[in-house]
Amino acid sequence: MIKRVTSEIYIIGDGDTHPQDAAIYLIISGGEGALIDTGTGKGQKKVTEGIKKAGIGLTDIRYIFLTHCHYDHTGGSEELKKITGAEVIAHELDARYLKSADPEVTAASWYGAKQPATTVDTEIKGDRGSFMLGTLEISMIHTPGHTPGSMVLTVSSDGKTVLFGQDVHGPLHPSFKSDRIKYLDSLKLLLSLDADILCEGHYGVITGQNKVREFIRSFIN
Repeated sequence: MIKRVTSEIYIIGDGDTHPQDAAIYLIISGGEGALIDTGTGKGQKKVTEGIKKAGIGLTDIRYIFLTHCHYDHTGGSEELKKITGAEVIAHELDARYLKSADPEVTAASWYGAKQPATTVDTEIKGDRGSFMLGTLEISMIHTPGHTPGSMVLTVSSDGKTVLFGQDVHGPLHPSFKSDRIKYLDSLKLLLSLDADILCEGHYGVITGQNKVREFIRSFIN
């Protein structure tokens, strides 16, 4: 079942599509769609059904944004790219592990799975990237720590700042090439964004600036 976040944003995947899937979000504007992460691919049929139920065709998906390289967020990307023809976007520091299907840095080994070799069409090379979807401007911001190339996205929808921070909570682990100092700096950056809504990958949607700030602060220690 899809869930509406704003008039332009939907959750179309999570544990309901497959128990190993992180949340999959869909933004729709001007007849175009953008996916934020793709889950493992094991619930692909339900994901494609969710896209259609949200009122958009599969070939209308323009972008697939990968927030970081982990399997529970990216395992379905390659197949969804074939289905939709979308442009896949990730930070260059994580793209290398997606393209090489690294089993450790992508955390596929944690799931007893194999990470597919994943196409990345556009690699973000700096701290930020900006993309237009219909009338919406989507910003990608480099927030390293959980992985070297972790990114968040922001967009203004229904007059609210929406933050897609898929793994705000971490975890940090040497096999992910995590960096605690960079992670804490990234959390402080997230606080500065003053988001009204946080779309997280494992904790769902958190609404209200104070609640979003409390959630982010809870991992600064």
